[in-house]
Amino acid sequence: MIKQIIRDPIFLGIKSEEATKADMDVANDLKDTLMANRERCVGMAANMIGIRKRIIIANAGMENIVMFNPVIVKKEGLFETEEGCLSLDGVRKTTRYQTIEVEFTDMSWKRRKQKYSGFLAQIIQHECDHLEGIMI
Repeated sequence: MIKQIIRDPIFLGIKSEEATKADMDVANDLKDTLMANRERCVGMAANMIGIRKRIIIANAGMENIVMFNPVIVKKEGLFETEEGCLSLDGVRKTTRYQTIEVEFTDMSWKRRKQKYSGFLAQIIQHECDHLEGIMI
């Protein structure tokens, strides 16, 4: 189901809770909402649709990657950039890493460890920040 985008900084500033297998519907809502906003959005966190669970989605070109309880375990190649967010107006400067390694649970509820680089790594970092209550 397509959900409304939350823009309340107080709600978005609260850390998200661990996701469970019972939260699969939230992942489907994230997919639908991302698709509905695909012209202006490349990733989302569950709190952006009003659910404080540790779930993100990132557009990887031809597919969307859903991550439950993602944790960035390695970072390399610090750089400065500017980002926008559906929950905020305009763009803001931020610092990201070129390459990251993430541990997460996938849609099949299997634990995975994967390396990402470039723009996809940037998207994942932005969404993981949301889970911690951090806004750009």
